[in-house]
Amino acid sequence: MADDRLTLSERCVMLVLMAEARELTNTELYAVAGVKLDGRYRRRLNELDLVASTLVNRAFVHELTDRGTLWCAAELSRERPQRSGCAGGALYSVLAGLGRHLDRTGAALSDLFQPEQAAGQVSVESAVEQAYAELTDGSGKPLRLSTLRVRLAAVPRTEVDQALETMARRRDVHVRAEADQKVLTAADHGAAIMLGGTARHLLTIEVPR
Repeated sequence: MADDRLTLSERCVMLVLMAEARELTNTELYAVAGVKLDGRYRRRLNELDLVASTLVNRAFVHELTDRGTLWCAAELSRERPQRSGCAGGALYSVLAGLGRHLDRTGAALSDLFQPEQAAGQVSVESAVEQAYAELTDGSGKPLRLSTLRVRLAAVPRTEVDQALETMARRRDVHVRAEADQKVLTAADHGAAIMLGGTARHLLTIEVPR
């Protein structure tokens, strides 16, 4: 089945993952929106490369892929599915409004939807940006993730990875693979992050002009 003919429940899972902007277990999906992603529905979204599901401690953790993020962006301008009821009609009316806002402002989905942050908590994304600025002297040049991880050694790797994954959705942030694989060291390989099935080694944050 093509990805433009998903069931309403599958669409809801995709949109919840978009809005929460983080990995979610089925328990969390159900708590947030009363939906789950199990069985053939999970397999279908995985096979369509819209959602990546990882088995952690006998429970799946779901997150949008790059293609899934693009699907959600396109969904903002689509008509509501047939037989989606009044709740579906209201949802797609809100999505259309969000789409118009993004078109007017030039903003991205990642500008609107970000993981919830506890009050007073320092954002790991902010820590990454600050470390990047200091290590590159504000030049905006590519920085090896191996160097970044040394600077952020006190921050759990999983949190740095999540911050990088979220930041990579921004237009001004690029997490790329090293073109010349021969120059990579063991530290570079160990510090790499997997995005879209590709190992990425370099972080670039564009400097405003």
